[in-house]
Amino acid sequence: MGVGVSSWRLAHAVAATGNLGVVSGSMLDTVFVRRLQDGDAGGHMRRAMAHFPIAGAADDVLRRFFNPRGPAKDAPYKLLAMYRQRVSRSRELITVLANFVEVWLAKEGHTGPIGINLLTKVQMPNLASIYGAMLAGVDYVIMGAGIPREIPAVLDAYTEHGSSRIRFDIEGLAAGETEFLEFDPTVHWRSPDAPLPLVRPRFLAVVSAASLATTLARKANGHVDGFIVEGPTAGGHNAPPRGTLRLNERGEPQYGERDVVDLASMRELGRPFWLAGGVGSPDGLCAARAEGAAGIQCGTIFAFAEESGLDPNLKARVIEAALAGEATVFTDPRASPTGYPFKVVTMPETRDEHARRERICDLGYLRTPIRIGKRTVYRCPAEPVDTYVASGGGESETVDRRCLCNGLTANIGQAQRRATGDEPALVTSGDDLLLLPAFLNGRRAYTVADVVDYLVSRDTTPTGDLVGIDAE
Repeated sequence: MGVGVSSWRLAHAVAATGNLGVVSGSMLDTVFVRRLQDGDAGGHMRRAMAHFPIAGAADDVLRRFFNPRGPAKDAPYKLLAMYRQRVSRSRELITVLANFVEVWLAKEGHTGPIGINLLTKVQMPNLASIYGAMLAGVDYVIMGAGIPREIPAVLDAYTEHGSSRIRFDIEGLAAGETEFLEFDPTVHWRSPDAPLPLVRPRFLAVVSAASLATTLARKANGHVDGFIVEGPTAGGHNAPPRGTLRLNERGEPQYGERDVVDLASMRELGRPFWLAGGVGSPDGLCAARAEGAAGIQCGTIFAFAEESGLDPNLKARVIEAALAGEATVFTDPRASPTGYPFKVVTMPETRDEHARRERICDLGYLRTPIRIGKRTVYRCPAEPVDTYVASGGGESETVDRRCLCNGLTANIGQAQRRATGDEPALVTSGDDLLLLPAFLNGRRAYTVADVVDYLVSRDTTPTGDLVGIDAE
């Protein structure tokens, strides 16, 4: 969940090298309106908004959220309404606009490819997010953290601005009952003229097992163009280990032979695949090529580049801690409200971070819908314990959970301001963080171009097969 880390600036820089730059689609609507509230330095949001093809939408959002002076000291950010199965048209349209803006800026001024990464598990904004990205001409849609078998048909429908529908995962539905998430682009177009057809982006599914790739290749409701094969050393969320959960002496999930992806089976599918997790090095790229991969997806090494969206001061502090040997990466089995293992960077200044974090759920992207009787409630195990229990949740589920939504926005300088203090950051990274000192070789800062030059330094094949950060 690289919220705003793989920003339009980073994706733009990666694509300018001839490789695939990927913007993180997680919570883009919140990131977008907070940029406007911070004054839109450089005017980039407004420049892209001027190209949004749905009349009036940009003007309405500017009236609601743009503050040319930036926020008053200690003033909290205005919040968007939290997503539910059905939201207002205006709320839906903000999501479309935010994704359009991010992709449009990433594509501006060059011809390199741009992708967007979305989490299947964060279902509710995804249909509107994909449509907004396609309006801006996104070249790839990348999705993991679940089984995105319904997404190819969504891409097909949007080429003609058709409506889309996917199953909505609600816990507690009666046997045979099915609920759906729906999105109809036509309700947002105010012009009497039909919009021009859109180009279908290629679809890449993120998998942690060859069996899942095989299922998607055969049973998805449209064409899957390729796969990202992600191992448990990647940053952000990891797939849980197969079999009985066992923890090592540090309290991290233990992965074994069953978690190693069968690359021979991946090759047999006959579709391109990229390796991810622990491969962000020249040796990693060469090894991936030797296994038949088209290339690699890198996250960690790009996350701390100058062009990334991480707050510059936080970025510098992590780099210094890594150089001093004081930064570690902990695969936390409890931190994420999703229940997936989640990698957290720890360093001396973050040791008491968990104790300072207020239990809250005011962004709501990771809420789980639960059917209770005839109504659907939304709850998150990182919210106040009493609130969670009152909606039928078990108190044990709340232990050690953290609000990723607020922690990850704090990473990019958008910490919510509260009476108890600003929201603390929650930095995630892959295990490759520990290799950063060797790459830096005495430097304290570096660029995307430095990373690409380093990665291809031992590879004899042409560039163009690297997937830039998605930091899922």
